Amino acid sequence: MSSLNLTQEPTSLRDLSPQQKRSGIAAWLGWLFDGLDMHIYTLVATPFVAALLLQGGQVADSKAVDTKASIIQAAFLVGWALGGGFFGRLGDVLGRSRTLVLTILFYAGFTGLSAFCTEWWHLLICRFLSALGIGGEWAVGASLLSETWPKRWRPWIAATLQTAVNLGVVLACGAGELFAWSVDHQWMSEATSHRAVFLVGILPALVTLWIRKAVPETEEWQQAKQHRKPPAISELFAPGVASVTWRVLIICAVSLTAHWAFMFWQQSLIRALPEVKALPGPDQTRAVIEALLWIMGGSILGNYVAGALARIWGYRVAIVTMLLGYGLAMLAAFDADAHWSHAALLRWYALIGLLQGVFGLFTMCLPPLFPTLLRTTGAGFCYNIGRIVAAFGTVFFKLYAPVGDYHSALYWAGWLFIPAAFIALALPQEREAQA
Repeated sequence: MSSLNLTQEPTSLRDLSPQQKRSGIAAWLGWLFDGLDMHIYTLVATPFVAALLLQGGQVADSKAVDTKASIIQAAFLVGWALGGGFFGRLGDVLGRSRTLVLTILFYAGFTGLSAFCTEWWHLLICRFLSALGIGGEWAVGASLLSETWPKRWRPWIAATLQTAVNLGVVLACGAGELFAWSVDHQWMSEATSHRAVFLVGILPALVTLWIRKAVPETEEWQQAKQHRKPPAISELFAPGVASVTWRVLIICAVSLTAHWAFMFWQQSLIRALPEVKALPGPDQTRAVIEALLWIMGGSILGNYVAGALARIWGYRVAIVTMLLGYGLAMLAAFDADAHWSHAALLRWYALIGLLQGVFGLFTMCLPPLFPTLLRTTGAGFCYNIGRIVAAFGTVFFKLYAPVGDYHSALYWAGWLFIPAAFIALALPQEREAQA
């Protein structure tokens, strides 16, 4: 395979080389299927975990279901963090293209295996292992595009990649709706549909055959590899790099804790609303799907809003602004005295989704902060290690809220965005966003 040649920076899509276009498609598809496999579980978490507890002979009361479901989600986030570090390191050693294939095979295979779980801890293991691949794919895909596409395009590349994740979640919603429809028409039982939806997660494995054949390694990685060996992971904390590593680590840890508390517990809040709780099982799942679609619709728009702000103000100010907005929106939406209706809550979900565009900025902002041979290691480590903290936060905010009181869990999680925004003021300013 030939490497990507970037001697002349393109000024339009027509100027991109075939190799650059293929690298863009490969990264976009990887992120699309990330979103698919990432959120299949959140659609069916409560009823599937309840069924697994009953099958295992345990009492499936609300507290037990919530606790086990949150522990599974925590394991997923820990796996995501570890996968970002592990596969990020492989990306620096083996190359971006080869590692991209491995990450997709990993998360596709273990998402599919989730359909065959018979105990709640079986599901925990499968979600943990699938998350290893999802975390790794983020770091590798981000570095692949940051090294092959024009630097001045980075805000829009970030928005487009993040939109791929959102569309993957929409695909997951489509799969959920398809299986709910099959229950309505008595093609399968509700319990079977909760399992079968995970089989959709195997589809991403098919795209790896094309990626391995069509997507070469980047010229920047090839040249760096020839001149020196990949540095040790400890160099992330060496002089000149350590200050950036610590700042990004803290920002990601705090903001992702709040973000994933919302992304997981919002579905439980929807199911607990009186007008939704009274519905049959498939219709409750549809209500969860509808809520997730409102979030994703807002997020798709938010990715490009974030990109526009980065072009005008630079990454740092755009990140600070959107983190503050995310926190304030959660505080307003989940205040105990607000008493929003189902319809009003969905509109808040759309606004929160729009503000989630902040995470798209991390995609192109973080990798260039590190030396080339530390790029996927540094981006993967810093962004994904925050998910270990987020894993504990997902469990913490619910365990310390009254049973069934999802408003309190989400309200207190929202406060974390405020300090995250102030710490983000210490990020280096990326002038490339304004080029």
